[in-house]
Amino acid sequence: MGTTGQGPVGQQGTTEVNRQAVQGRSALRGLLAGLRLTVTSGAAGAAVAAVVVGVILERVPVLLSGGGVLLLLVLIGVVAGRRSPGPGEPPVTRTALARIEDLRATSGETADVPVTFRLTVAPEPEDGRPAYRVKFSQHINLVDLPVYRPRSIAVVEYRPDEPWDVRIVTRPAPEWSRRAEEAEIDSAPESTLVVNPGPSEGSWCVLVLVTFLAGAALLVLLFRGELFTSDDDTGHASKQPSATSSASSSRTFTSSTTVSGPSSSLLVLGRMRETATELGARVGTSEVTAIIIEERRMEIRGDSTRPPGETVHLQTLPYELFPALVHEARTTLGVRDPRSWRIDVTPHAGTGVGPRVRVTVTGEEGTARLDADATARILERRPVGETAKGR
Repeated sequence: MGTTGQGPVGQQGTTEVNRQAVQGRSALRGLLAGLRLTVTSGAAGAAVAAVVVGVILERVPVLLSGGGVLLLLVLIGVVAGRRSPGPGEPPVTRTALARIEDLRATSGETADVPVTFRLTVAPEPEDGRPAYRVKFSQHINLVDLPVYRPRSIAVVEYRPDEPWDVRIVTRPAPEWSRRAEEAEIDSAPESTLVVNPGPSEGSWCVLVLVTFLAGAALLVLLFRGELFTSDDDTGHASKQPSATSSASSSRTFTSSTTVSGPSSSLLVLGRMRETATELGARVGTSEVTAIIIEERRMEIRGDSTRPPGETVHLQTLPYELFPALVHEARTTLGVRDPRSWRIDVTPHAGTGVGPRVRVTVTGEEGTARLDADATARILERRPVGETAKGR
């Protein structure tokens, strides 16, 4: 006669109610654990982002705040890991017999291989729980593996409060070994299969990753105005010298500045004159020997020993006409796809002649130039491939 471990009908009803209550408590514990993990991983992501943002923006308070939160999370983790479990009682386990419905072993690199079991667990009648199905994995030694076959009986341990937590007893007591050899257990229906109501390990990993990235993204959004400046005002404010060496008391000086931001090209009307004025104020003089202007960079060079006739005055140049010269050079000198342009302003070699303005354009076809005078009137064109004339 088969044994299924089922009790009286009334007792089964009470057991079903208890089982649902246990699963509800387990689900609640899983929800609380998920909330704690969400808050912790989100805070960690925001802290790491704060450290990075603090370094980029050179904001010491942001850097210290992010580092402090990270240190606090590490300390909480260390304390929680070393905290004693307290006076709580260990989980209660029960011993029972189970019918092996199916098993599947996978290859392993050690003597213990992972085996996936499907069992019908038959609790003892005094446990008040009907037989049920369960699926779990357990490492079994290769020597013991032939003992476990479909439809054979094994001794297991399970937790009444978490019936899905089942483990096969590989070395049962003699009494249980004798009972396993004599017992016959009927298969429980598939509808009795119990599973862990909490998220799987993969779900936990996804939750940690998503909340970590969300915390980091939230903090970056808070500082997006400083990290991603794009308007004219911020672009103008971010102009800083990129390679500057200035000493107006020495014989020579060089000063340069680079403007940043998508709308901070020096071709913008008024930007060249404004930048030249700033560079002149930086070196303390408006008399220079050379001016170099590129898309986002301007550089001036000077020699304090040069007489005024051999220098260029920064404020006398027609900067407002220079963008038209660049356009002329890019469109009429045979360069189909210009990669870069450059304006060189130098004093003319001849006495009493104003500065010379040379616009150079470079592309796949080569280099082309045009020369203009101090009023931006074009004097000479040198298309791609034409032999350069003497200066």
